[in-house]
Amino acid sequence: MALKSQSPVTPHHVVIVGGGAGGLELATRLGDKLGKSGKAAITLVDKTSTHLWKPLLHEVAAGSMDIDQHELEYLAQARWHHFKFRLGAMEGLSRTMKEITLSPVFDLDGKELIPRRSLKYDTLIIAVGSVSNDFGVPGVKEHCIALDTQADAVVFHQKLINACIRAQTQEWRLGQGQLDVAIIGGGATGVELSAELHNTTRELTAYGLDRIDPDRDIRLSIIEAAPRVLPALPEHLSLAVQRQLVDLKVDLHLGKRVTKVDNNGVYTGDDHFIPAKLVVWAAGIKAPDFLKNIDGLETNWCNQLLVKQTLQTTRDESIFAFGDCAACPWPAQGEGQLVPPRAQAAHQQASMLVKSVVNRISGKSLPEYKYRDFGSLVNLGKYTTVGNLMGGLTKGDLFIQGVVARIMYQSLYKMHLYALHGMTKVVLDTIARIITRRTEPHVKLH
Repeated sequence: MALKSQSPVTPHHVVIVGGGAGGLELATRLGDKLGKSGKAAITLVDKTSTHLWKPLLHEVAAGSMDIDQHELEYLAQARWHHFKFRLGAMEGLSRTMKEITLSPVFDLDGKELIPRRSLKYDTLIIAVGSVSNDFGVPGVKEHCIALDTQADAVVFHQKLINACIRAQTQEWRLGQGQLDVAIIGGGATGVELSAELHNTTRELTAYGLDRIDPDRDIRLSIIEAAPRVLPALPEHLSLAVQRQLVDLKVDLHLGKRVTKVDNNGVYTGDDHFIPAKLVVWAAGIKAPDFLKNIDGLETNWCNQLLVKQTLQTTRDESIFAFGDCAACPWPAQGEGQLVPPRAQAAHQQASMLVKSVVNRISGKSLPEYKYRDFGSLVNLGKYTTVGNLMGGLTKGDLFIQGVVARIMYQSLYKMHLYALHGMTKVVLDTIARIITRRTEPHVKLH
């Protein structure tokens, strides 16, 4: 009697949507842990083909970092760490069919490169991060640049370079606000960008743009609705940053709510006008619009998916969400409080989800996430770095500044790289950057 052949068992398919810091770290670790042995199939989906650590975007925008030397190819990472990568933006979800829909991808000529398609999952993990929230302020979409993506940062830098070249070669005097930059939002992105711009505009003018005087011709402004910059961080940290910005002659417009932006500058609620041809919007975030009540999943006012302590969405146990796109409870801070949208939270959640996926496949109970706040660091370029350490690192709230703070800030990026590549590559790349940096201009000139 002939034996019936048994069909191979299809491995559990884990689909991770979003290749930011948390999503890419999770895909890498799950690929090494489960994908390599065939215990699960891991697929990472992202709308772009390369990854850059988002806290570095302000350096790319200012030109103090060359994106080509720091971005990572998803396809290469997938090959090295035993997961698959699919290019495309998630646009739909069918919970009954357990599949997501990816929008078409077009080439530079506008021709369809990859058609719309569906992707099945057993476990879906959404980590699409956040985008800028313009709160419906007139003129923001038309006249502001939001540093949400690598492309945004590159566009801003190109506009800055072009503005300086135009000012250098024109025969008439500079117009009002022609080289001025207004940054709407005094959070970490805003203050870090202002400090980087203060340095790089001076570097730029040193490379032959001798008709531009940075102290006279380039004005940097921060407009913040709260009474101080960094309103979400401890007051002593905020005030230390504020003092440094004043020393750098950055104009601080505090307690000012923006009412309109046009081609000439920014208007605030007290009829004050701030001239600027380059305007950056960094005043708030929300989860991407496509998540709003997607296939019945529960979301809040800013499109975040509501999740339980296990990071499972409240209405579907097969779907997880983490990072900026998830509204995760923070019981230690009281009823209704949520885990703040910080890189350290996404990193902690990604680490926990590795265990969660392993337990889910083996039928075990899932761990619950508890946020640990280790403090905050704000880097003002070459001028200084300030921060506070707390949680498990100290017995209280310890304020740090200067070299120690800068080393700790740089170590955060190294920890991200370590999670993706391991220690050997991080050490070798660091040595290589130290050597090559001595032979390169300190600002990107094109």
